[in-house]
Amino acid sequence: MERLDRLARSGSISSPGWRRGSVTPRITTFPCPGCQHDVDLGERGMSMLFRNFTLESIVERYRQAARAAVAIMCNMCKPPQQEATKSCMDCKASYCNECFKFHHPWGTPKAQHEYVGPTMNFRPKVLMCPEHEMEKVNMYCEVCRRPVCHLCKLGGSHANHKVTTMSSAYKILKEKLSKAIHYLISKEDQVKTQISHLEVLINETEENGQLAERRTNEHFERLFETLQERKFEMLRSIEQSRTRRLDQLRGQVDEYQGMLENSGLVGYAQEVLKETDQSCFVQTAKQLHTRIAKSTESLRTFHPVADPSFDEFVLDTSREETLLKELCFGGVPDPPIIDLSRSRVYNEGLVCWQLAEDTLATDHQVLEYRKLGVEKDEEEGSSRWRPTVPVYGPSTVVCDLEANSLYSFRVRSCRNSLYSPYSPEVTFHTPPAPVFGFLFNDKCGFSSERLTLSKLRDSVESAAGMAFLLAAERVQAGSYMGLDYIIGDTGISQGRHYWAFRVEPHSYLVKVGVASDSKLLEWIHNPRDTSSPRYDHDSGHDSGSEDACYDLSQPFTLLTVGMGKVFIPKASISSATAGNDHGNRVLPMPQRIGVYLDYEAGRVYFYDANTMRCLYERQVDCTGTMYPAFGLMGSGKVHLEEFITAKRMSYM
Repeated sequence: MERLDRLARSGSISSPGWRRGSVTPRITTFPCPGCQHDVDLGERGMSMLFRNFTLESIVERYRQAARAAVAIMCNMCKPPQQEATKSCMDCKASYCNECFKFHHPWGTPKAQHEYVGPTMNFRPKVLMCPEHEMEKVNMYCEVCRRPVCHLCKLGGSHANHKVTTMSSAYKILKEKLSKAIHYLISKEDQVKTQISHLEVLINETEENGQLAERRTNEHFERLFETLQERKFEMLRSIEQSRTRRLDQLRGQVDEYQGMLENSGLVGYAQEVLKETDQSCFVQTAKQLHTRIAKSTESLRTFHPVADPSFDEFVLDTSREETLLKELCFGGVPDPPIIDLSRSRVYNEGLVCWQLAEDTLATDHQVLEYRKLGVEKDEEEGSSRWRPTVPVYGPSTVVCDLEANSLYSFRVRSCRNSLYSPYSPEVTFHTPPAPVFGFLFNDKCGFSSERLTLSKLRDSVESAAGMAFLLAAERVQAGSYMGLDYIIGDTGISQGRHYWAFRVEPHSYLVKVGVASDSKLLEWIHNPRDTSSPRYDHDSGHDSGSEDACYDLSQPFTLLTVGMGKVFIPKASISSATAGNDHGNRVLPMPQRIGVYLDYEAGRVYFYDANTMRCLYERQVDCTGTMYPAFGLMGSGKVHLEEFITAKRMSYM
């Protein structure tokens, strides 16, 4: 009752929704009562939800029962007021018998008003269409399984859906619900048996859990006892060695003390020298000389009798600590492994992993990540591990990652509340700008004769077919064949943007970069199949034009990629390395190439997208709308990254 009443007061049962001109902000998400995850309600928010009149009626019945001790008074009586016996839903007032007859005389329109028992709830009982606010619902959509109005069927979102009359839907659904209720009632004995079985399982779970706790405590107590024994034995060994060495060193100190004048051996020898009896002197001096000779020898070859170092007693517990950290129950799953080939990290990160190949399935996985290289004056929390919500699959998306930062990721599995060890940590470097989403444009300058575009417009391929072979005749005249250009379907007019793609290793020649709308029109409408390479400032040929025009800001920049290599323009190589020009200009082609355009700064950068190492940068004239541009010659293929196309595909 309290839960139903709370739902009614919160408006989740019969919220009027958002209306035009309302100063109350519309609610577009709502927490699910079961799992507490936010549910997207769409642009119109709660106004798209139907009122639950059935639940309202249930709440009202409980309210009436709770107010039974408190009478509802007639709103029309003069003092003293009488207790109400009826409530008019049309007049929204409560009446005693006399007042009801007076205000609803027989034979008048008011006599047709709907009346119920005494109540304080005068909400309308008509279900209106959330899309057409002035229309009542009078049909049932069998596809969406929801009530609709006639405008929804005529030209709305349910125009092509199969609908039925409300009375037919009422009859069918009521029959299904009645059968389901009768089935549950007929299985009452079975339900009671299952409840009894569950209660037995609850008791067994409690007993087995306590037993497992006791056994675990016993195991750890034995470990503690073993550690204490080993600790006592090892400390005793250190104490015995220390005592023995001190005794030896102190004895050596006493021996050397005897070599000092007026003490010990030297003092005794001095007294012997005073002996005048020759026979007595000879008898004593022989043994004394032997002792002094030994002391003299030890003085010449001084060596401590004991080593003060205790290096042999250094204890290495790293292996044992690792074993203790990996100490777990027998049913703990093996850790998953993060799949670097499928994981992609931008301002949002798609992290994929492979589950352990054991026979038992896991309940869920938990991914943790943290930012590396955090300065001391920054907030300490940014360098701590941050867990995601439980993930019930082999991948998840991490949002709100900072640009141009290094992040570390790890993941572990859970089965029956037992967590596996963490996977090995992997690091990803985020790009310097947010992801720019686009697809290939199949209209502007696209050559369907020489280029093949995928259905999703996320990859393009150039095949060296008959058209390319026929065009090769021009080579005899000393000219070269033009590139087939294709651009992105979205332009850039401000901000900083990053996108990435893959060029197939077998590709012969591919140009990648950016170009302005005016330059693209020139390329598309004025093809230069017979022009000189020197005409194109960034043609990719060693013609020298790149050197002459590098300092000039052009409305395009294209980098040459092909035959598994990346060719860096000459002018970007410093004079110090000019002697080995070819070796510095030709780099292995990265598996993934990234492009970063800073529109306001008028600069474009090319990256190895796997390591975020900048390969090449150049000034570019961003006077118009800039587009991602690609040019292909001969056999070649370009794939856009999944993150680059994901948001665009979601609207197709």
